Amino acid sequence: MLKSVLKRRLDKVCVGYTCVEVSELEKALKEMASEGLIAEHNGTVQLTQQGQKIGKEWERLLLKKEPIMEIVAGLVDGSITGLVVIISAFIAVLEPNIAIFAALLTLSAVAITNFSSFLLGGITEDLADFTTLRNLMNYSLSDIPDKKERDKSLLLVKTLFVLLDREIHRSNIYAAIIVGTTTFLAGSIPIVTYLTLSHFYPFNIILSLTMIAAIVGIFLVRYRSRKTRVNWKITFFETIAIVIIATIASLLLGGIA
Repeated sequence: MLKSVLKRRLDKVCVGYTCVEVSELEKALKEMASEGLIAEHNGTVQLTQQGQKIGKEWERLLLKKEPIMEIVAGLVDGSITGLVVIISAFIAVLEPNIAIFAALLTLSAVAITNFSSFLLGGITEDLADFTTLRNLMNYSLSDIPDKKERDKSLLLVKTLFVLLDREIHRSNIYAAIIVGTTTFLAGSIPIVTYLTLSHFYPFNIILSLTMIAAIVGIFLVRYRSRKTRVNWKITFFETIAIVIIATIASLLLGGIA
């Protein structure tokens, strides 16, 4: 990006304030270049590989760009719901129409609950974290002896968090959509397979349970292991134990009810 374009974008962000001067921008870019975050050439700046890596880390921290929790929660809840519905329909020997109604009702309830929980809970949690971070930054900046520079820094922080407030609502909407969709798909695929192939017993239950095992044992375990950088065997036994306990608890509570 041209430095002049970068300066115009900063001015647009800081509209109404005299936030960043050209000399300050040049100083900041030189510091970033010395740290190996950017490369300067003929009036342009470009992120280095290290700069891109650090930028992605900040996005994950501030904007929640990587939906790890959403995917994990969706796969777990969807798989458990699908397993409970299939086992319940098999044990109770439900008629196809009743089984379809029960499956849609249960799966939709779980998916919608996940959607609303992640939307409201995510916004509340992230805004609380941002408030804490903003207070810490304001406290650190209040020590600047020069009043003009201190006021300018505080205005920059204020503008930054106004932008982040917009982004956080957008990212939480995306997160809610992702978890709701993942939950519904992870549960609906094995349930639809079980109900569609009901005339091919016991092939239908074997195939649907195999799908759930694949979702939990392959996709979920592999995803968690890669993100946490923990040996897949530890992640596998941990995940399987949680799914089994949750499934048994759901079946027992359903039987009591």
